[in-house]
Amino acid sequence: MGNGVYHAAAVVLGALVGLAGVAFHLGVVWLSGFWPAQLTGPLGLTGMPLYAASALIGASMAVASLWLVRRFAPEAGGSGVPEIEGAMEGLRVVRWRLVLPVKFVSGLLSLGSGMVLGREGPTIHIGASIAKAVSDVMRWDGEDMRGLLAAGGAAGLAAAFNAPLAAVLFVIEETRRQFPYSARTYVAVVLASLVSAIVTQQLTGNVPYMLLDVDALPLAMLPAFVVLGALLGAVGTLFNRTLIWSLDHVRRLGMATSFYIFPALVGLIVGVLIFVRPEATQGGEVLAVQLTKASPALGALALIVLLRFVMTMASYSTGVAGGIFAPILALAATIGLTFGSTLDLVTTLPENTHSALAIAAMGGLFASTIGAPLVGMVLVMELTGAYGILVPVMTATIVSNMVAQRLGGRPIYELLLERTLALEAQAQTEPGRAESGQPAPRRRFWQRRGHRDMTGLAAPDEK
Repeated sequence: MGNGVYHAAAVVLGALVGLAGVAFHLGVVWLSGFWPAQLTGPLGLTGMPLYAASALIGASMAVASLWLVRRFAPEAGGSGVPEIEGAMEGLRVVRWRLVLPVKFVSGLLSLGSGMVLGREGPTIHIGASIAKAVSDVMRWDGEDMRGLLAAGGAAGLAAAFNAPLAAVLFVIEETRRQFPYSARTYVAVVLASLVSAIVTQQLTGNVPYMLLDVDALPLAMLPAFVVLGALLGAVGTLFNRTLIWSLDHVRRLGMATSFYIFPALVGLIVGVLIFVRPEATQGGEVLAVQLTKASPALGALALIVLLRFVMTMASYSTGVAGGIFAPILALAATIGLTFGSTLDLVTTLPENTHSALAIAAMGGLFASTIGAPLVGMVLVMELTGAYGILVPVMTATIVSNMVAQRLGGRPIYELLLERTLALEAQAQTEPGRAESGQPAPRRRFWQRRGHRDMTGLAAPDEK
């Protein structure tokens, strides 16, 4: 098979993923706006009846989303990025016939309910699943299949955020251990991302999803971005550790009682918050722009930071389909604005400094949680169009990444994959696998990585 056939498949893949990504995006937007409008419009509910009805709808959607995942495709829960990385490393299997419909519908329900989750995780997983389908049709395996998985995932990210360059860099930086790099696979990733972006722009318009007009700042302000980056490095490390802690404790609760109790509770809370505190719900892309332009008071910003941190942990820990990119970006923007309002108490800031801090914070928290600073810088530029403050964004982003590494932080998707493999190994009969001579998935993972797991679970060889 020549490169032409492989690259043609990547073009077709990009178009398919672009269509799927746009359909998912528009579906989430429609559903998340439809049912709240019905409650306040045709039904005319107000006060406690409104909150009760909204809470029941939110809980029902959350439970239905989790039921689909647990019943048909458990690997479709969460963002899906660790699953794709595991598949590229030969540790997971992409069951695309189940994952595609489950991820799409479960994601619509979870995101449409108002839970603090992002659409980029599902679109990345959907994109990689379409790539596996294409590979199966073409009867490709090995490096060709793994390269196409990366191309599909990149196309999914490009469709989610209209950020094709960041999508390509995501493969290079985030999946650097798994991606079978060659001229052939690299071009396929670029082609798939490019075509996906073209389809997305043709159907939704060529406007940055978080457009913010910010002028360049004086270089004398760079120390503020250094401090902000250091703060975000600590926050990102806390974010990752809290997320793993939350997942573990919610799982224990589910095993002791029912796995549907916690999602129902979160759905009830989200249903009320949609009308009481809407800023504490949904992915947050629109919220980040609104807050940056509105400049709320310091106390209000601090409350939003707390609420979104807690609701992000709660929403992701339910196990429904949904990503964490968008919640991270919204949380970061709010932290940046809070930091700017705090500086206002001690000094006078140049015009647009608050907006610049919010944008730089997005790159900084992305770098300290995801562990991909270059992707963070480029993604923020593509999302906001604020190229005039590239230097402050780079400053905050790289400082945040350095501090996170210094504090022992590790990329969240790496931690999530390790956790998945550890749970899988616990659920399997190790003696039977040992007799077959096949190492458990977690053992193979440690053989490749060669380090301990920060979740506290030692590698099988170390027990």
